[in-house]
Amino acid sequence: MSEVAIIGAGPVGLMLACELSLTGVVPVVLDKRAGPGELPKANGLVGQIVDLLDHRGLLERLSEGSPFCGVPPGFPFGSVPLRFTGVDGIPLRMLMIQQPRLERLLGERAAELGVRIRWGHELTSLAQHQDGVTLEAAESRLDARYVVGCDGGRSRVRELAGIDFPGTTDDEALWLGHFTTDAGTGVFDSPDMGGLRPGWNRTEGGRLILTSLQPGVHLVGVREKGTPTAGPVTFAEFRAAVRRVLGRDLPLGKATWLSSTVAQARLAEYYRAGRVFLAGDAAHLFPAGGSSLNIGMTDAINLGWKLSARLHGRGPENLLDTYEAERRPAAERALMQTRAQAVLDRMEGEDGEALRALLTEVFAYEQPLRHLTDLLHGSDTRYGTADHPLVGRLVPDLPLTTDTGARRVAELMRRGRPVLLDLGTGTMLDGDLDDWIDVVRARCDDPPTDALLIRPDGYVAWAGTVGLAEAIKTWFTPPDGTANTT
Repeated sequence: MSEVAIIGAGPVGLMLACELSLTGVVPVVLDKRAGPGELPKANGLVGQIVDLLDHRGLLERLSEGSPFCGVPPGFPFGSVPLRFTGVDGIPLRMLMIQQPRLERLLGERAAELGVRIRWGHELTSLAQHQDGVTLEAAESRLDARYVVGCDGGRSRVRELAGIDFPGTTDDEALWLGHFTTDAGTGVFDSPDMGGLRPGWNRTEGGRLILTSLQPGVHLVGVREKGTPTAGPVTFAEFRAAVRRVLGRDLPLGKATWLSSTVAQARLAEYYRAGRVFLAGDAAHLFPAGGSSLNIGMTDAINLGWKLSARLHGRGPENLLDTYEAERRPAAERALMQTRAQAVLDRMEGEDGEALRALLTEVFAYEQPLRHLTDLLHGSDTRYGTADHPLVGRLVPDLPLTTDTGARRVAELMRRGRPVLLDLGTGTMLDGDLDDWIDVVRARCDDPPTDALLIRPDGYVAWAGTVGLAEAIKTWFTPPDGTANTT
């Protein structure tokens, strides 16, 4: 029997596979596709997932060759621009990377950790029993103690587990295309563009977005009333959509990828049914960009260490229940703000222009700007209601001085284990606990607290000087069920 079966080898499934195998649980990964996808469904990552990839030492690998990695000068909230220039401490980091490259690099990391993907295995049945789950896929049978559906918005796992997926479907079709032009030529250099500007351009027929991904490569998107095409999009269909909205043709260039879709706003009724879990688009769909991979891959990091802890006998019995308790509210917040973005984007006429103009003025002020960037980043979400302001939040990346030299907090998280960070107060753990928790003693200029207990997913479980034993019992019960502290 396998310990964990992951259905879906997209970014969320691969991230979960890496998290599990990092802690000694090598999962089975099944995907109905014949092999890795080549469609650039997403063009980058934004939000806390960028920080979490830094925790695992993956950010450097993923950012190599990227057009951009860091805090952007601004970011769109729907069709309202946010400007970060001159504002310090903006948490929102962005990594530009197309989905095929993201999947390839995560797949390489998973393979290094011993994960093997079974391509061409479409799930056909799922039956739970007392000790696990029996799966059937591609005329093969598999037993696993837990199953995680990372198989997208049309999740077969969710369907077989009987989990409802309520929400709404937009009445507009979105056509997207990636195009190449002569090397070094920008999309806006052509006189045929006729005054179109970067970003969204509104017409009587709909909206058209133009942006350059890198020199010689640009993205064109069209929104219009209607439904997307049922099959693969042809160049002629895409050009006709541009003509309907713009009233004329554009010098598109050579198409490298074309698609049509419709936005949905959906949230799974629950994330767990017995031994079956949902993560990523199988659990939530958002009607505007910037949240899908941030929330989905963070789901994977939250769930991975908890499954591993239970499988190793180191987590309390209710640990797996905290996955939904923590991640579903995060998705609710993302759903709220992406619904707002979608409304701002499609509101037409003078009323829409007035609302966007007013919000552009409001978001120029620092306090509302910070609130909105925290919302986009995900740092507005807090797990629990502890008294200390750091508990339940992603640990700050403090610069530290240790006996081995200068280090960042992010560098302490590479192994995916709990970390007890003593910031010079002498907090100690009695007993032989170094095999399940990393104890680090360091100095820090202006430390925010005396000591931190950090969960493997980077969130602070405890801070201060009192109550460490209870925090360890709550989150990281060792095999004998005890932890002594002084």
